[in-house]
Amino acid sequence: MRILLFTGKGGVGKTTLAAATAARLAERGRKVLVVSTDPAHSLGDAFGAALGAEPREVELHEQRRDVRLHAAEVQTRGLLDQAWSELREHLRTLLLGAGVSELDAEELTHLPGVEDLLGLAEVFRFAESGVWDTVLVDCGPTAETLRLLSLPESIAGYLERLFPAHRRMVRGVLAGLAGSDNVERWDAVADAVSRLAERLLGLRRTLSSEHTSVRLVLTPEAVVAAETRRTLTALALQQIRVDGLVANRLVPDPGSARGNAAAWMRTRRREQDAVLGQVRSATELPLRTVAHRAAEPVGPGALLELADELYDGDDPLEGAAFAPEMELGGGGRALDSEYTLRIALPLHDDAELDLARIGDELAVTIDGRRRLIALPAVLRRCAVTAAVAADDGITVSFRPDPEQWMR
Repeated sequence: MRILLFTGKGGVGKTTLAAATAARLAERGRKVLVVSTDPAHSLGDAFGAALGAEPREVELHEQRRDVRLHAAEVQTRGLLDQAWSELREHLRTLLLGAGVSELDAEELTHLPGVEDLLGLAEVFRFAESGVWDTVLVDCGPTAETLRLLSLPESIAGYLERLFPAHRRMVRGVLAGLAGSDNVERWDAVADAVSRLAERLLGLRRTLSSEHTSVRLVLTPEAVVAAETRRTLTALALQQIRVDGLVANRLVPDPGSARGNAAAWMRTRRREQDAVLGQVRSATELPLRTVAHRAAEPVGPGALLELADELYDGDDPLEGAAFAPEMELGGGGRALDSEYTLRIALPLHDDAELDLARIGDELAVTIDGRRRLIALPAVLRRCAVTAAVAADDGITVSFRPDPEQWMR
């Protein structure tokens, strides 16, 4: 199963490019599903077809019935009503029984982003059905997507802090916390929380899998390119693979044509080429380009024509994705031993970086986005002594903590 997520700054054309890629893959014989999780759905508009929450077949060729493509637009509001409300009420009752005030219980059971998270879970439900071998996702704008992709880990951490797994495993513990003798009821709540936590961890594993990657769409503008560089860093921080970039709406080169229109196009194209040069110098990922069209590409025919230009006969899924890595270095048993932990991240020049040690984890914050990285066992008994940032990542130095090293 291959999962490919398209995202980019709002208005760059990611929906159109996701639809064109899906059409090309279906034409090549793959069983393809393309799903929109963008609250402002426009996937149906791109295909010129009415779509719903469940996958529907989109006709690409009137004469070729063997070419099959399915598409859907996830409706997260309905999912929230179905899947979360009952569990949220269970948790609220539990907190009230444990002595938490009404207001605090209400706040503690409101998980920011759970609606979007359920939409992501619905995508993976489709993927796990086994009906399709490729699932493409038309995500929301970049900022929303970054938040969405970090939710499985952050909400799983919230649940673990609220109801640790070792407590959920012991029958009657939640009932005791709630001051209730209805053990069966609270064990059911514990089971529901455990299932949700396991589902979140499963989503996290799928997102970081080698079979899942993100493709970033941009337009050749300085502001958009700067956001793209920050996005590459943020995705690497979440250990999510990126397999390439697509620069959309490149102004055609007017060649030797004269006149005001040609002069404007020539100037604009030079500006765009300069921006693309900066993007290429900032990453080794492949960068494809698509020309700006006079007419909006709507419908299967126009999308397939766009795919011809975008992939030029290549397989849209070929190529390796950048896999963020952590590397442990150094060693020794003495108190003067030195260790290093290198975290591979494509840092841009003006990245705002902050590191903090929190128990057995290293909190890495870049441009306001934070990730907790579990330290290898040997480093948990060490103290941080230094950190160096370069354009290809961060290297953190450690030395044994005398109070813990000999335990």
